[in-house]
Amino acid sequence: MNSLLELFCDVGDFCHSFLPKWEKQLFLGDASQRQRTRSLSEVMTIPIRFHQSHYRDFKAYYTDYVLERLRGEFPA
Repeated sequence: MNSLLELFCDVGDFCHSFLPKWEKQLFLGDASQRQRTRSLSEVMTIPIRFHQSHYRDFKAYYTDYVLERLRGEFPA
């Protein structure tokens, strides 16, 4: 995968097909389902991209690359 957008779209497609099936399996009881403020696709794209990068630790990747270069792509 060459582009961040392509990776994000693939992760988004997976989440849209997987999450409804997974949520049916969950035991929620009487508790209401919590609302997610961020997209799971956004959250999952960052660690997947980390594993595709040359960085050895996630903290350096996040502070050097994500916060500096990807802030516009992931504003939340």
